[in-house]
Amino acid sequence: MLGHIGINVPDLRAARAYYDEIMPLLGFEQFMQDDDQFAYKPAAGKRGTYLFFYPAQQEGEFSQHRTGLQHLAFMVPTRGSVRAIHEHVVALGNEVLHAPQAFPQYPPPYFATFWLDPFAIMLEAVCHYDRD
Repeated sequence: MLGHIGINVPDLRAARAYYDEIMPLLGFEQFMQDDDQFAYKPAAGKRGTYLFFYPAQQEGEFSQHRTGLQHLAFMVPTRGSVRAIHEHVVALGNEVLHAPQAFPQYPPPYFATFWLDPFAIMLEAVCHYDRD
């Protein structure tokens, strides 16, 4: 099992504000918050990977096409959760790459939405069940 993932962001304060909005919808809660980092852990009673954010030490834009992180996929329990997250990120003004839909090219059932965070990191909310 993967213990944690660390992600560098160009604006730690903006990242904290953004992720504080969406992480509860994705099943995470705050784990720690300092001036030079913040983190989330799976919500109470859930197992999973912790997510840490750090200030980038070098300027530059993120690209999912370069070597390194391609995207983060968050598993949610229902298709309704995928839709709710989609509505929330649209309200936040994020660029949506794929609205909630089934993806028949992946092992079924696969229902997901993809969007970009404020730093162009691609995020995904996916449900691996046929339940709404």
